[in-house]
Amino acid sequence: MKKPACILLGLMIFALTALGGCGDKASTEGKKGEGGKKTYTVGVTQIVEHPSLDAAFAGFKKGMADAGLKEGVNVKYIVKNAQNDKTTNQTIADAFAADKVDLIFANSTPSAQAALNATKDIPIVFTSVTDPVGSGLVQSIENPGGNVTGTSDTHPEAIPDTIKFMNGQFNFKNVGTIYNAGETNSVAQIRTIKEAMKGTGLKLVEKTVTNSSEVLQAAQSLVGKVDAIYIVTDNTVVSAFESVLKVADENDIPVFAGELDSVRRGAFAAYGFEYSDIGYQAGQMAAKILKDGKKPADIPVEYPKHLKLLINKTAAEKMGVHLKPEWDGMAEYFTQK
Repeated sequence: MKKPACILLGLMIFALTALGGCGDKASTEGKKGEGGKKTYTVGVTQIVEHPSLDAAFAGFKKGMADAGLKEGVNVKYIVKNAQNDKTTNQTIADAFAADKVDLIFANSTPSAQAALNATKDIPIVFTSVTDPVGSGLVQSIENPGGNVTGTSDTHPEAIPDTIKFMNGQFNFKNVGTIYNAGETNSVAQIRTIKEAMKGTGLKLVEKTVTNSSEVLQAAQSLVGKVDAIYIVTDNTVVSAFESVLKVADENDIPVFAGELDSVRRGAFAAYGFEYSDIGYQAGQMAAKILKDGKKPADIPVEYPKHLKLLINKTAAEKMGVHLKPEWDGMAEYFTQK
């Protein structure tokens, strides 16, 4: 009787060990991707949908993929859009923090601020942020500190070059702008515009909005008061950019933009860069953090690396702008279909 009992006991121990082993294996494989590589979960938070931010996210994924972190292979993206709602924006960030994702990609200033409010531990990589220091995200450009780094969407020469172009190539006196004063990125840009206008004959006429539904009325209120309109990279206004273009086209008012995607949508001109490029740079940073164990605190914030003047020929005709031959050597032209 002893021998069968020993055999039975051995079988029970084997079964329990096997069950325990299967449990451990499952939990381990939940963190493994193709070829046994570790998989990472990246929470993506974006304040609103518009072409520039969408392009930045596409660039981010490419930057990650080129660094060896490919979607569906060893990276899982959880993408959330706040639809420009402040409460939703914070709720998204809080959820990512609670879920303990491996990294948060924050696409816009409000998104990054909400993420930082939610966690001081999970690495945060931002892009499409105009003033990383002024918005309280990093201690300095060179030494971010904390758990945050990323790429800014402000090229130091973009606004000064735009103002120089307006002042030197046109007979403008009053330039209108529309922005959400609740967006710190926009407030910083308006401040830069005013500084760049000093010593010129240009005057800035400001209209503020709190949501995208107010943009059309704000644009209409500028008619008869301004010679041109300059829209910075304000998420609220850019998400309703067609409202500005409608008023401008109907009243022959040239529209200058803060980024190239708005030129492709119908603005006359912009000194800008591709948002996909700064997204790509941010993706490369994120890969260093996830793969190489780098700390955000030790990765300097980066600015856009390329700046160009893009002119929309179709928009120029609609807005009554005569294209000058001397612009051929300054600008890249775009024909809207």
